[in-house]
Amino acid sequence: MPKTSRRDALKSAGLGLGLLFGGSATTVQTAPVSARGVEGQRRADLGDGRFLNPIMAGDHPDPSILKDGADYYMTFSTFEAYPGLIIWHSKDLVNWQPVTAALTRNIGSVWAPELCRHKGRYYLYIPTKQTKTPGSRTTSWVIWADDIKGPWSEPVDLNLPDHIDPGHAIGEDGARWLFLSGGDRVRLSDDGLSTIGEVEHVYNPWRYPAEWDVESFSPEGPKVTRQGDYFYLILAVGGTAGPPTGHMVIAARSRSINGPWEQHPRNPLVHTASLDEKWWSRGHATLVEGPKGDWWGVYHGYENGFWTLGRQTLLAPVTWSADGWFDFGGGDLSQPIKKPLPGPATPHGLALSDDFTTDKYGRQWNFFNPSADETGRIRRENGILHLTARGEAPSSSPPLLCVAGDQAYEFECDIEIDPGTRAGLLLFYDSSLYCGLGFDAQTFITHQYGIERGRPANPYGQRMRLRVRNDRQIVSFHTSADGETWKRFDRGMEVSGYHHNVRGGFLMLRPGLYAAGEGEARFRNFTYRAL
Repeated sequence: MPKTSRRDALKSAGLGLGLLFGGSATTVQTAPVSARGVEGQRRADLGDGRFLNPIMAGDHPDPSILKDGADYYMTFSTFEAYPGLIIWHSKDLVNWQPVTAALTRNIGSVWAPELCRHKGRYYLYIPTKQTKTPGSRTTSWVIWADDIKGPWSEPVDLNLPDHIDPGHAIGEDGARWLFLSGGDRVRLSDDGLSTIGEVEHVYNPWRYPAEWDVESFSPEGPKVTRQGDYFYLILAVGGTAGPPTGHMVIAARSRSINGPWEQHPRNPLVHTASLDEKWWSRGHATLVEGPKGDWWGVYHGYENGFWTLGRQTLLAPVTWSADGWFDFGGGDLSQPIKKPLPGPATPHGLALSDDFTTDKYGRQWNFFNPSADETGRIRRENGILHLTARGEAPSSSPPLLCVAGDQAYEFECDIEIDPGTRAGLLLFYDSSLYCGLGFDAQTFITHQYGIERGRPANPYGQRMRLRVRNDRQIVSFHTSADGETWKRFDRGMEVSGYHHNVRGGFLMLRPGLYAAGEGEARFRNFTYRAL
């Protein structure tokens, strides 16, 4: 199958490229629109009764989705970004708005969570990997809330150091379980806040042919759905990154939560078979009933050629066959699909431009691997974000970051620094891999590959406006004294290798702000626009 670009797909859908790549659209339109929303950012809803994946652009991996009456809630792995586990809300599975960040205390690198509701209470089961942060652990935790908006409880350690990806399930007798990586499970107490007994092995996952190009077997992401006479167990195998053809979705079923489990006769149900496909490494799926009683699946994938955007959330139709099995539709998801719920496009996402007059900490802005007192570094006052300096460089000073899902974009900000402060704008993967431009009162500070590359003279002093342009992984920097007359900085970069298969960590390249040294930096008028 030939590779199809997003531009080509929208063109074939009858959408004018002038509208698509013209200015930003900040209001909801009822006529057919392009897949662009606030500030020109990418969105799924085409406005004509169809959508084009991804439904959540940028790094939104390991989606866990909950149908709660007529509402849908979804959250994702947030790794070392805190506040973490942002919960999103939708009515139609396509348009999503952030509700709250459920996890505020740094307990480690947050991997595939499970969001569920039981007897009126919401739960988040959270696997973590230990980091350098004191108090973090490799284990699984649980937090709970009586209202999805919070407040959410403090994390409770379930002491599961050998497994990841807990999936909540209720047996035919009402007992609660967590299904775990490797085909294992453990019993939960009735209140869901502790385990009972030992972990047990209950399922031997289906294996792909030995000649397939995969990363590893790695059975993970178990999700259990009860439908009709069966419990359906869905897993990912093949490794979540590595070769683009590795990750895949498999399934099994049983009449009892206790097994035995029968393999789906058409495994794998989702699998990137060719490097020419639009979406790579597709896997980690969950079934969900749609708003009209139909069925859908959410899973993640890497966009062909854009590992730097991380794993993005995809939505695919699911059909049930006469033999009681289900199948995923949509092919490689490069073409528009009929929406689960008809109607005009509704608000989706949030504007990344920030005048710092409202608090977007936790919804847009997160620290990378923060210490317990990191939140005390930020203060908003009269449209200014004050960020106290810490450390010597972005590697030792946790930056404030946000998720951008566009292939091409630019962001800019007014920055003023104290004597002894170094501050600037970044494209940040982790503390060992980032690039950007900063300055002190005398020099610019260039960052590349996670190291300082040079300190040319700074003619602006302690205040300037900086711009970073990431045009399909070609990065340039621009500087200005007044925000009107700009000068291109004499260093450019290519960043297509700033991703997991080079560095590890399952992250994405994120725009951000940093302040190092002594004193503080003051940020005004952060502006984001898709190109």
